[in-house]
Formats: sequence, structure tokens, C-alpha cells
Amino acid sequence: MVKVSAGIKFGRGVSSCLKYLEAVPWSEEEEEKLRDLFPKLNVDDDTATDVLDRLFTLNSVDSQRTLTKHLIWSITNSTDANARNELKSLVKGLLCKSSVYEKPYPDLNKEDIFAVCKSCLDSLSSLLEEASSTDASLKLTKNKKDRPLIERISKQVDNINWLLDILLDHQMAEDFADMWANQEELLKMHHNASPMVRYELSRVSALLFIALGTRKLHCPSETRLKLLQVWFSPMLSDFGWLNRCKKGLDMKALEEAMGQALLTLPLKEQYSLFMDWFQCFSKHGSECPNLSKSFQIWWRRSFLRGSESFAIESR
Repeated sequence: MVKVSAGIKFGRGVSSCLKYLEAVPWSEEEEEKLRDLFPKLNVDDDTATDVLDRLFTLNSVDSQRTLTKHLIWSITNSTDANARNELKSLVKGLLCKSSVYEKPYPDLNKEDIFAVCKSCLDSLSSLLEEASSTDASLKLTKNKKDRPLIERISKQVDNINWLLDILLDHQMAEDFADMWANQEELLKMHHNASPMVRYELSRVSALLFIALGTRKLHCPSETRLKLLQVWFSPMLSDFGWLNRCKKGLDMKALEEAMGQALLTLPLKEQYSLFMDWFQCFSKHGSECPNLSKSFQIWWRRSFLRGSESFAIESR
């Protein structure tokens, strides 16, 4: 109607249409039609400005980046678990590559995400240091209003895994994998922490292993090797706790992906890590991941040659 009124220069009709459009909510389809229509109209009306202000914003790229960064910081610092989980789902959906809300803006700013990741890692390190400390005075200096230590550790791990999910969706997680592979201090704290605390670190490793084993994460061989050399053994130790406290983790997918990730390494390194698994599994059984299928593939590739090996693997 507004297009027709503008075409025949029916000013009162245009004004009425604009007042109506400005006053009512729009569906997604209506918004897209108006967004396409208004640049083609030559309308001089104060109400048109109000409609345009609902359709277009200045510096939309910069404002989206700033707002995204602010939302992510706010979520990771949220103190209400239910609200935090709800908002994580909301924002992840908005940022998802396949989201219906995706616009032709520049990709997610990796530096902003990594700044939050590093902040969460620093907080996690401090909490694990507190957990492994034998100095009672250190714990007494904490605010009495603080949540239980285990809950605060779990919150930071949840934050890190949420951010990692976003990075994986945008194919930006390679640097995070390298950063996690070089967490020497966290690894030392893992050795000193109790099982009910340290397994939280393996929740991060689990997400990375699954991404590697399912081809969602493509890392240089040096990064894959270091990541597995550093965090594979802790995963073997923590697998039983992960199985009891899954927190949404698909344990079958983890087992399959761990084996597949190992098979991406040179055979010599595969040998070392598969032997670690074999010894662990022989002693602890279901408390360790079952990598038998991948172990068989490694064995055949290592000791059988040519067409015989190919024939066995293709069965």
C-alpha cells in the first residue's frame, strides 16, 4: 500500500501507511520486504525516519562486534546457572553459522573470543590452585558468599567448552587447541588435585578429542601430537569420573573419537599412546575408554602390509 501511495504521490495515504507501520510489530518476512522497499522510495515524512530507524542502524558491523563481545562477557560472568545456560543457548544460536539470523557481516572476531577464553582459563587456574592448596588461611580469605569451589570450577569449564563450541562452529579452534596443549600449569594442578576436581579439565580435552576424531578440528601434526601427549594420560585417569558425571558428554562418541584422533599421529607415536591405553585398560577395565577397535587398526597398519592390510580394514 505504501508503495502504491508513494507512486501516485498520495501524501495522506503514505503518511497513514507509515504511521501504521511504525506502530505495529513486524514479522521477519515483513521486515525483509520493508528493508528491500524503503531504499527505492522517495518519501519525505517524519514518520518515515522512525520506520527507517527500526530497519537500519549506523555502523552495524562495529555495533554487532561490540555487542557480541559484551554479551559473551556477561554470560561468562553470570551468577545464575539457569539464566546462564539459557543465554548460552540463545547467543550460540545467534552466532551459529547455520543460524537463520546470520547476516552478511564479517566473521566472528576471534581475538574477542580468545580474550574471554584466557580470562576463563586464568580463573580456572586460580580455582584449581585453591583446590590443591593445603593452606587453610587461603581458603578462609575467600568471600563467604562464594559458591562451593567445585561448582565454581565447573562453571569455568562450562564457559570454556561453550566458547570452544563457538570457535569450532566458525572453524577458529586451531589456536585454542594449541593453547590447551601448552597448559603446563593446569597439567601440574591436575596431578595434584583430587579426582572429583581434576576430571573437570578432561571435559575440555574431551571436546577437543571429539572434534579431532570427527574431522571438525584440523590441526597441524605438531599440535595434535602435543595435545594428545599432554592430555591423553589425564583422560585415561579421569574417564571413570567422566562416565559417572557426564554433564551432557557422549561417552561413546568420546571413545570413538579418541581412537580416531590417535590414528592421525605417526605410527611411532601411536605405538606409545596405545601402549599406555593397553596397560590402563588391562588394569582398570570400564574405568578406561575402550579403544579396542582403533587398537586393531593400528596393529594391522603397523604389522601387516600391502593388500592384506587394506583387505582387513575394508571389511
